[in-house]
Formats: sequence, structure tokens, C-alpha cells
Amino acid sequence: MGNQASGTTVSRLPKLHIAVLMGGWANEREVSLMSGKGVADALESLGHRVTRIDMDRDVAARIAEVKPDIVFNALHGAPGEDGTVQGMLDLMGVPYTHSGLATSVVAIDKELTKQALVPHGIPMPGGRVVPSTELFDGDPIARPYVLKPVNEGSSVGVAIITDESNCGNPIARDAKGPWQQFETLLAEPYIRGRELTTAVIDTGEGAKALGVTELIVASGFYDFENKYTDGKTTHVFPADIPDNIAALCLRYAARAHKVLGCRGTSRTDFRWDDERGEDGLFVLETNTQPGMTPLSLVPEQARYCGIEYPQLCEMIVADALRHFGKLPAGEAGTD
Repeated sequence: MGNQASGTTVSRLPKLHIAVLMGGWANEREVSLMSGKGVADALESLGHRVTRIDMDRDVAARIAEVKPDIVFNALHGAPGEDGTVQGMLDLMGVPYTHSGLATSVVAIDKELTKQALVPHGIPMPGGRVVPSTELFDGDPIARPYVLKPVNEGSSVGVAIITDESNCGNPIARDAKGPWQQFETLLAEPYIRGRELTTAVIDTGEGAKALGVTELIVASGFYDFENKYTDGKTTHVFPADIPDNIAALCLRYAARAHKVLGCRGTSRTDFRWDDERGEDGLFVLETNTQPGMTPLSLVPEQARYCGIEYPQLCEMIVADALRHFGKLPAGEAGTD
């Protein structure tokens, strides 16, 4: 339990009208619908009036029609996580949960995230952005390496290229992979070892990193299917790792949350080469709209720290109300 945060508070709010924005048309639509349903049910259980909105192209008109006190953004991927929805809500003057426009634009772009975080002492893998067609002429970096979309979440479109890969060498144009779906990809050196993740929550008393979970997949790597299919991945929390590695995860996650300007909650994912000690720990990305499904990591870490799911949802709402100056007089937003 050495990697667990302590002293985290939970929110207590007056009854509100909350619109839960979910779904949309991104690759992560189904995950967003699960997150949104969980959030909506939880907030209703606390007595809030909830309007569920499955986002489509007339979402602005729908939000204007229902006139919520605040929007709970339960979208994953574009356009709910990339700054588009945030900008729309800013123009409408409607408070919303999670990170704002500028943070969302930077954090969803893995290359921009590196440019923001690495100068602040947060280690991330090297690599470069390449046109997908360039892959058919030769490897952009030495094998083994990872290819991933620059601005997708939930490990959508990730491929690991090794000497044993059946995609050819160089990669064949007709081989199945993300190069068929995305015009550009980020190529990064493959880091052997273990998958770790840390959630951060804004409590009104500052951002708190909750702990470190290790993700152990039954086969393959922690891709979209393994993330969201029950039984495919084992979550070990607190992670069975040395105290110094756990402390670094907490420190890097909290620093990334602050440097990027995240609000409400975030989740920072790591790869740790346990043969290299502290030098083998790398941040892969910081997710500004982490999942809120039954299998999601932020609710799991929060629950272990004594924050039940409905309280977590209220904490995220309270942080947004504080940011927008809408927290009712006399309400601290914490308990």
C-alpha cells in the first residue's frame, strides 16, 4: 500500500441539473456510452437531475434546449477529447467537467505532449512522426518499435513491429495495420517490461495521484480489445513494484497533470523496463478523459482509496464548478 495516496476528500454538492455527454462517432463510441451510463446512473443515485445526451451534429442545440447547470463530458476520442467540444461549450458559456480547450488539444496529440512534458523532466520515449506511406520503403527507426496514431486514445491502432512481425520487412502495403487507416503515425522505440498507470484527481485541495496499477494481459499487449474485454487483463493494485518506482509514477503523473493544465481527473500511462530500474520508466501518454466504465482504472483506484464511484463523479463535477466560479456560496465542494 506504499503507492497509495491518502487523505483524499470527497465532494458534497446541492442538487444540480447535469447533462451527461456521451457516445459520439469516434472509435471509442461504445466505451463512451458505457462511461456515460455509469456516470448518469451514479449522479441520479445522489439525487441530481440528469439528462443523457448521445452526441450528434446538433449537440449544441440540444444542450441549449435542456439548459443544464453543467455538462459532464463522458466522451472519449475526437471530438470530445481534442478540444472541439470544449471550445463549443466555452462559446456557449456552459460549464463542463475535465480539461479545457488548450489542454485537450495538446494532450490528445502524443507529439505535442512530448514537447510539453519532456522539458519538465518527465521521461518519454523518443521516435518521430512519419507518413504512413514512408513505412513501405523501410523502417523509420530500428526494430523493435511501436507504431501508433498521433491523436487517438485507448490504444486504438497500435502495432508493435519486430523482426518476427508478419507485416513484412519493409512493411507491405497490403499488410493489415494502422498504416491502412491513418495517414501519419508516431514511431517510438519499443520498451520491454511492464505496463503501469496512475490516476490523478483534483480534490479542491490540489491534485492527488492515487496510486499505481499494473496491467497484466493474458496475451499480446494492452490494446483496445484487452482494455475493454472482461477477463483479458488483470489489474494489480497496488502494483507489486519497488517503492522508488511507485513514487516516481506518482510524481510524474501529478507533474504531467499540472504541466498540461488538466482538470478534474487524468490518467498517466507508463512502460517500465524493470531491468533498468528508474532509468527504465517512461511516460507513454496522459489521458484527459479517462474511462468511467466498470473496467476503468480511475474508478478502481479511487475505490481502493475510499472514494466510491458516485462520490468520484461528484468530485469531478465539484472541481468543474470551482473552475468556472459556479460553486454555490457556502459549499466547499468537499467533505
